Amino acid sequence: MEAGDHELIMELKQENTRDLAFHRLVKQYEERLYWHIRKIVMNHEDTDDILQNTFIKVWKNIDNFREESSLFTWLYRIATNESITFLNSKKRRSLLPLNDVSDYLMENLAADPYFEGDKIQMKLQHAILQLPEKQRIVFNMKYFDEIKYEDMSVILNTSVGALKASYHHAAKKVEEFLKNSDW
Repeated sequence: MEAGDHELIMELKQENTRDLAFHRLVKQYEERLYWHIRKIVMNHEDTDDILQNTFIKVWKNIDNFREESSLFTWLYRIATNESITFLNSKKRRSLLPLNDVSDYLMENLAADPYFEGDKIQMKLQHAILQLPEKQRIVFNMKYFDEIKYEDMSVILNTSVGALKASYHHAAKKVEEFLKNSDW
């Protein structure tokens, strides 16, 4: 658990310190969670909505947090689940076939005025978006966020071995895409 997390959790669970503690929690984790969610949904406005939903869930459920995992992994798990729920809802509403989700996300990224990447970064994101959802999330968490497999295991409720295999397969696919695409 990160330094101060236990104290922060205790303050979040006490009515007289909850508001200030929640403000500190948001300030401490907002940017990391924003970029984690953003790599999943690829759109600034959607990310903001999901981030807000994540913090609302944290606010409503902090009393149920049993500290069996770190605060960081608990927050990432909520953010990941909210992001996946959002994408699944988007698929159902627009009746997108599963393979068209990557096209939808790529269109979001290409149209996003907040994306500051060059052509190489756009190509990398395109490669990542070709991955199945779980591999994409694992790849982003490991490659960009440098999250340890043990923490990822708690966040995604998957074994470390399965995560290592997912990352390995994802990295191979990304490498292959980058080598073979004439983008």
